Amino acid sequence: MKTYSFEKLDVWQEARQLAGTIYKLTRQFPDEEKFGLVSQMRRCGISISSNIAEGTSRYSGKDQIRFYEIAYGSLMELLNQAIISCDLMFLPEDDLIAIRKEVDSIAHKLTRLSDAQRKKEI
Repeated sequence: MKTYSFEKLDVWQEARQLAGTIYKLTRQFPDEEKFGLVSQMRRCGISISSNIAEGTSRYSGKDQIRFYEIAYGSLMELLNQAIISCDLMFLPEDDLIAIRKEVDSIAHKLTRLSDAQRKKEI
């Protein structure tokens, strides 16, 4: 079975793990949030790894960077939603801290990936 280039990226693997973490943590949210924060957080979690994967399929460096930027935006959106979830006491502070650590690592790797692609464009 073929392994695609995005599957080899540490940043994609971490984003995939973060999506799984978000799914697990949002199971404990109140039922009335099923179509609110739960849905949004899960979509963001999936969006991050999906945009990384889609970016690697693009031939243009500008297109690749654009998808990495979208992934970064989804990552920041997810962090915002996690902070709000903690404010509303749906998410324990320890879980928010763990999410922040994952977000920091992914953000750093996404920035490095974008920067490397920009250098190729020069």
